[in-house]
Amino acid sequence: MTLKGKGALVTGSSNGLGLAMARALAGAGCDIVLHGLETPQQMARTTDELAASFDVNVAYVQSDLASAAGVDALIDNAQARMKTLDVLINNAVVRHFAGLESFPLEHWNNALAVNLTAAFRAIQLTLPGMRERGWGRIFNMTSVYGARAIANRVDYVTTKTALLGLTRSVAIETLNQGITCNAICPGSVLTPNIDSRIDAVMRERGLQRSDAVREFLKGKQPTGELVDAAHVGELVVFLCGPSASQITGAMMPIEGGWLAG
Repeated sequence: MTLKGKGALVTGSSNGLGLAMARALAGAGCDIVLHGLETPQQMARTTDELAASFDVNVAYVQSDLASAAGVDALIDNAQARMKTLDVLINNAVVRHFAGLESFPLEHWNNALAVNLTAAFRAIQLTLPGMRERGWGRIFNMTSVYGARAIANRVDYVTTKTALLGLTRSVAIETLNQGITCNAICPGSVLTPNIDSRIDAVMRERGLQRSDAVREFLKGKQPTGELVDAAHVGELVVFLCGPSASQITGAMMPIEGGWLAG
């Protein structure tokens, strides 16, 4: 399956899972717009490497999605750099750790803006072009915490849950238009952030890596194994293909059985 000639925007893709999904799309021939808060100079090596590895066009846009103006600027820049934006992955996220009573209002509002409103606005702005071309793939990155709650992360749990409603609404409004909208639901994914937390468990408890991973995932992912970020990217590529044309409005888990318990 090839996505040659398609263009994709992945928000929050300067590293980690976002970058892994962008890499998978590039591997399928898709031109890519990366996004983050880093400067273009800081991302030059990454964009050059992706472009050279997969012979696709790769651009990077720096933008803060905490405001509608920031989202609008991102989409304007992305559309200026790509012929079309056919794939949209709403992956950018912020979170703050605090209990309900002490949770700062500014962090709550920031999470609503970045995690939820930015996704809504990006869909609003890219959907007309997808409808005109009769093809589009929209992905909202939720989490197991969109279906489960955990203490001291009310902003994250609330926004990830709300993204499921957004996904279903967009799916219903785009039926029979060649457009699908799905939510990807990862569990604990091997990213640089998670890797550093595993290293901390190894140091603090004197464990071998495999034991530290199992300890880190205890009570969460029953497989006891981290999700490979590349596998999430491969799931996205599959959902862009013809075999997935009838999959829309779905939550696609990739979480080692976490939600089964």
